[in-house]
Amino acid sequence: MESSKQVRKYRATRKEINTSLDTMLVLFETAAGHALFKVQDEAKLANADDVFKHFSTPEKAAKVLKLKGFNAFKDTTEAVAAATDMVDGKMGKTLKKFLKKNVVDVGLKDKLAVSDKALGSLIKEKLSIACVNDSAVNEVMRGIRANMDTLITGLEDDDLKAMTLGLSHSLSRYKLKFSADKVDTMIVQAIGLLDELDKEINTYSMRVREWFGWHFPEMGKIVTDNLQYAKCVLKMGMRTQVKSLDFSDILSEDVEASMREVCEVSMGTDISEEDVTNISALCEQVISLTEYRAQLFDYLKNRMNAIAPNLTVMVGELVGARLIAHAGSLMNLAKHPASTVQILGAEKALFRALKTKHDTPKYGLIYHASLIGQTAPKHKGKISRVLAAKTALAVRVDALGDSTEATIGFDNRAKVEARVRQLENGFSGVPNSNGKTKNESKKYVKTETSKSYNADADMTVSSKKRKAEAADDEDEEPKVKKEKKDKKHKKKKSADDDAEVKEDKKDKKKKHKKKKSAE
Repeated sequence: MESSKQVRKYRATRKEINTSLDTMLVLFETAAGHALFKVQDEAKLANADDVFKHFSTPEKAAKVLKLKGFNAFKDTTEAVAAATDMVDGKMGKTLKKFLKKNVVDVGLKDKLAVSDKALGSLIKEKLSIACVNDSAVNEVMRGIRANMDTLITGLEDDDLKAMTLGLSHSLSRYKLKFSADKVDTMIVQAIGLLDELDKEINTYSMRVREWFGWHFPEMGKIVTDNLQYAKCVLKMGMRTQVKSLDFSDILSEDVEASMREVCEVSMGTDISEEDVTNISALCEQVISLTEYRAQLFDYLKNRMNAIAPNLTVMVGELVGARLIAHAGSLMNLAKHPASTVQILGAEKALFRALKTKHDTPKYGLIYHASLIGQTAPKHKGKISRVLAAKTALAVRVDALGDSTEATIGFDNRAKVEARVRQLENGFSGVPNSNGKTKNESKKYVKTETSKSYNADADMTVSSKKRKAEAADDEDEEPKVKKEKKDKKHKKKKSADDDAEVKEDKKDKKKKHKKKKSAE
């Protein structure tokens, strides 16, 4: 019973789908404009599985659908606006006017077939037009797209292709938020390649030193620069040719002279021509990679000055490029607060500190900025916080501003440098807009005149009086001593009297006990 009910329900829904195109209008969107079709022969579209047969040729398609109205876009800007509205699930003004003119004002009550359910719900809500979107409608849309040049009169195939290509490019730029002046993707790729080149150059240079060190080990300590070392190895080949060659274009006179002296007493082993050939090939790679690295750095420097001039002034080209690459784009970096910019690149240390409940890191990639590098270690945390705050403002100006010059970068850098000088001088006050600080102690100013000592109020004492007073003082001293002796004597006397009284009491008690025992 349940299976038979499900079959009847499926057939009813299928019949509803097949009859959904009866007395219906079809809305079709193209790169050239909006088209409205009228379904002529509803019987041919009764079965959704057979719809494609009626659009196999342009003649068959013309018998099924008839163009009722077409609204061409004026330019690419209008087409992009209509396409973006449709992508965002909105109904643009152009489409609203077109449907109101050809459906609502005419008084048609037919259903409207649309390719998007969200668009259909918007049309039904704003214009009160019943909309349909099902499998049969999708087949009709596919048939219209295959026979577009014949169904839409006055629209040539070449013009439609050009409009479609222009619209696709413009829509892609809109989706990607593309700006020819703000191509931060180049910076992200360039800084990534620069880091990889540094690793490759370092690896190859160490390999050259270890390889050629078997033949001329003393040269590694004399020539410290990797590029100069590779050029010297490529030029000399064997160490025996050092005397006959001129290295003035590569090395200084002192280094060249010391290398000539050492080559005579070198402890290295002999190598074959085949070894020299392979070592020279590796040296050529080191030289070419180093030259390309310098070229890439110049390119990155120019791109940073063009895209983020304020950020470049604050932290430099390399640190600024690494911040952009770590955030993903310049716009993403502009969305970060100053506290995030400060620790950007130290996420591992941050989460480890939060997990273990230790102190969080004070800086990330911004630590490598020149302003923090020239600061004393005890002030690096404070300066990194100040620099991150000013850098966050600079990035927002670069990302959202129209100017291509460092408008606020130099002012912000000057403020950070002033703060560095204050901390170095042992002054921790925060400067305000006037250049003064809140906790700056005011200079003491004497407001009232203090009263001076009046010497006239002193009284002089005659010499006779002084002698008499001195004699009285001498008499008083022995009196005080006598009083002390008397007190001690009285205390001793009272103590002796107390002892005698106690002895008398003891004797009386003894006598009283003897009498009792005798009785």
